[in-house]
Amino acid sequence: MPVVKADLQACQGYANCVVGATDYFDLDDDGIVVLLKTEVPEADRSRVTEAARSCPVSALVVEN
Repeated sequence: MPVVKADLQACQGYANCVVGATDYFDLDDDGIVVLLKTEVPEADRSRVTEAARSCPVSALVVEN
């Protein structure tokens, strides 16, 4: 099953990922991404991958 990973050092809190997949991403009080789920079922893969790709600092990836 694919998994989503975050580089917390790179995250700058743009929240594009949250807009694209609110059930997988959130921001903490400091504006850093929080992964609500890490395993991505195939049914959600396209949507979560697009949300990860929307990050302007490439802090998120979906890996096999």
